[in-house]
Amino acid sequence: MSQKSLADIQKEVDAYISQFKEGYFSPLSMLARMSEEVGELAREVNHRFGEKPKKSDEADNSIEMELGDVLFIVVCFANSLGIDLAEAHDRVMHKFNTRDANRWTRKNVEP
Repeated sequence: MSQKSLADIQKEVDAYISQFKEGYFSPLSMLARMSEEVGELAREVNHRFGEKPKKSDEADNSIEMELGDVLFIVVCFANSLGIDLAEAHDRVMHKFNTRDANRWTRKNVEP
């Protein structure tokens, strides 16, 4: 199992995208791509956990691969806007740990 940091992932994606003259898509195109990828993830989840089985001729995609596609486009989006995802994550966790500190029922933890 790979143990890459978010910074490592962002650098790896940037190195890949930097090979091409086209570079990153515009923010609006990136959002459209993200929506497409989330839709593909939803379809896989629905096939696996929902009431809609796959057709016999449908490709054998997986939730894991679709999540990977979503992650890739999120990283592309962040890179294109100069956003450090580790820093963004830290800020979001701070928000959840403060604003939402008492929102959910905590599990009892024995000392």
